[in-house]
Amino acid sequence: MDLSKLELPELLTLKSDLEQEIKRREHDAKDKARKQIVEIAKTYGLSVEDVLAKTGTTRKPVEAKYRHPDHPELTWTGRGRKPVWVQELLASGKTMEDLTI
Repeated sequence: MDLSKLELPELLTLKSDLEQEIKRREHDAKDKARKQIVEIAKTYGLSVEDVLAKTGTTRKPVEAKYRHPDHPELTWTGRGRKPVWVQELLASGKTMEDLTI
């Protein structure tokens, strides 16, 4: 098809038809994939929820290693960027050992 020979209204109609066809095919592809997933789950005696459930062990939170000496609710694990309160205490002359829990 030589698009350069089409008039603007014909191109707009073609564009609209193309967008509708793409949506229809995407819908059909999703339906097909859902059916395949259900069939695979049934083959192994599983529900779809079982297949999609997260697996593995859950990670427990990392315990804090540092605590503000005057405000014990302020803690830090030592991972990531230093919190502002840690930076301020270090700038005032404290050491990381002073903040260790």
